[in-house]
Amino acid sequence: MAEPQQDAPQGAEDATMVRIGQAIMLHRGGDREEARNRFAALWAETDPEADLFHRCTIAHYMADTQDEPADELVWDLRALAAADALKGDEVSWDQHQLAVRSLYPSLHLNIAAGHAKLGDESAARSALERARDKLDALPADAYGEGIRAAIERLEKRLADGAGSPGGIADGWGGSEDHLP
Repeated sequence: MAEPQQDAPQGAEDATMVRIGQAIMLHRGGDREEARNRFAALWAETDPEADLFHRCTIAHYMADTQDEPADELVWDLRALAAADALKGDEVSWDQHQLAVRSLYPSLHLNIAAGHAKLGDESAARSALERARDKLDALPADAYGEGIRAAIERLEKRLADGAGSPGGIADGWGGSEDHLP
């Protein structure tokens, strides 16, 4: 088994995070295609067993660059799988524990939104419940309040009828609905 990423030289880890940040900035600047290309390259370069925190982060942001809701959901599920693998007993994740714990509500929220976009109300509600179960990990700051508000918005949209024209599948989207 490969060594956990925490044992990587600090400079190498920082360089990967810098590149992830650059791709995020490209996406936020409107260059989705280049951001998607860079995330894809980073994904290919990272070790699925040793670079779990990086892979979680890459997949989380790669989802935002997708054009199709099904592809977005696949990347959101990859981010969750990497976060779950980070928690495994065999992985030392001490330095990333707080970051990943506070990311879980967003990961589940994004999965719920993906299911809602695809018209799977039941799966969306289930993922929202998991997001709510993780809210205690969020600080009482702007990020935490943003996640809480997004959960409330999606719950309201589901209650208003996800399958109807103009409902979730037609009306959910945009960068404000897929939070970091």
